[in-house]
Order: sequence, then structure tokens, then C-alpha cells
Amino acid sequence: MNNNDIVPGFDEEKDESLKIRLQKIDSVDGCLVLYLTGYIDTYNSNFFQKRVARAIEGGFTKLVFNCGGLNYVSSTGIGSFTAFLKQLKPRGGDLVLLEIQPKVYEVFQLLGFSQFFNIKDTLDEAVEFFSKGSATTESDVFPKIFKCPICSKKLKATKSGRFRCSECKTILAIDNTGQVFLG
Repeated sequence: MNNNDIVPGFDEEKDESLKIRLQKIDSVDGCLVLYLTGYIDTYNSNFFQKRVARAIEGGFTKLVFNCGGLNYVSSTGIGSFTAFLKQLKPRGGDLVLLEIQPKVYEVFQLLGFSQFFNIKDTLDEAVEFFSKGSATTESDVFPKIFKCPICSKKLKATKSGRFRCSECKTILAIDNTGQVFLG
């Protein structure tokens, strides 16, 4: 099965710096795995965004990005993932990142984005995340253990709201889904 069978017209445009292979997850409605190979930077991020937007428009709202073949992501590339999240959330969707290379993960951490994304180790974990449904209640989420996006100190939140990191004193906010934000 090729990409165009899953998302019509997906492969109309190609970019040698970033290859994307699609895999539909039949057990979860609207779930799509995107295997990324190459890199995402300022020059190809527009191509990347257009391909993913086509998948979202095609009704896929639960996206799993397998980043095992990504050897570089610039801040613009990370911005693309953030844009996808903004497109998916209103549609009841979400995204999961898998197999992030250490040097790519470092960019996510340095920019403070590792807290915003669901990062899983295996495809099974990602599918399980979507199978449970993103409609989590606050009692399912809290208490939540997470790392401060600035200093990486392990913190625990018992409920949504604003609080200060005990280590670096950064003001953090956590919403009722467990997403952590600065300020």
C-alpha cells in the first residue's frame, strides 16, 4: 500500500531531504503513523507542513510521528510539530512522537518543548495512548510527575493551575490535560 492509497495526493510533491512513509492503524479510528527519514529545517518545513496538513484534512487526527530516521530538526521543524498540535486539538486529535534521536530530543528539550508533546518509546505505547482516548478526566491525569522545561528538575503537580519550580523558580502552568506551559 503506498502513501497515495492512504491519503490521496500525498506524494504529489517530494523532497529528497525528508522522506515520509505512511502507515494506517486500523485498530484506532483516524490514526496514522508517519515514518520520517532525513531532516526538517527552514528550507523543507513548508513541504513537511503541507504533507501533514493533507493527512489532517483527510480525516487523520491521531498522528504518530516515528522520528527514528530523523537526524536533525531545527527550531522551525519543532515549530511545525507545534502547528500540527494546534490543528489537531480542536478536532479532538493529538500527536505522539516516537524514537526521537538523542541529538534531536536535545533540541526539543533546549527549546522547552519536550513537555508539550506526548513522547512514547514504541508504536504499541502510542496506539495504546490513542486507544484509551484523549478524553482524560483530571483524576486520570493528576498527580502528574514531569520535568521542569527549564532546569529539568522532577516536579509533581497534584492539580491544574500555576506554580513555581522549586529549583529554578520558573513560573509554570499546567492545564487539566496535564500539558505544561511556561508562565
